[in-house]
Amino acid sequence: MSAPPTSSTVTPHPDPPTGVVGFTAMADGTAEDYALLDRHERAHARGLADRVLVALGALSDSLGGYRVTRLEHSLQSATLARREGADRDWVVAALLHDLGDELAPSNHGAYAASILEPYVREEVTWVVRHHGVFQAWYYAHHLGGDRHARDRYRDHPWAELCEQFCERWDQAAFDPDGPIDPLSSFEDDVRAVFARTPWDPAVVGPGAGRLV
Repeated sequence: MSAPPTSSTVTPHPDPPTGVVGFTAMADGTAEDYALLDRHERAHARGLADRVLVALGALSDSLGGYRVTRLEHSLQSATLARREGADRDWVVAALLHDLGDELAPSNHGAYAASILEPYVREEVTWVVRHHGVFQAWYYAHHLGGDRHARDRYRDHPWAELCEQFCERWDQAAFDPDGPIDPLSSFEDDVRAVFARTPWDPAVVGPGAGRLV
């Protein structure tokens, strides 16, 4: 049997660098550790609008085959909403509705909705989450799919809104000669939405139930 290690053979655990937690497993964290992390997370959250705008800009190189880039489609969708007189929640929703195309191509609506959900009205989140199945009305039958899949939501209070969103601001926003306002013109709206207190009941509850 080997001898137990002496103090000279035991490598001491180094103290953590200044400004980081002391634990290596969350169960061992202290109140001070989690207070530190909370400060970091709050600071990180304040940069959300900037990260969203960067992600939108990256859509300029996404999904070939269309006559517009995915960024131009998103901008045109938001431009149509704004020119119809839609409020800030709907304009930002139209701008972000396809943000998930890069990383969540099979559920891009749910991806975008999860980003918006803590900051916009209930019906806006629902429409963004489900717009993919409603948008399929325009093309699914050409690919052997079911264009009537949206009918399973027919009794939902926001179904008509989703149908209108797709008809007026989504399926109609693939026109290179149509109105496309620059991304910079939407920055104030994006920053205002993501500057809200997340999950504020005064914000995320149901609204009037109309697009404009």
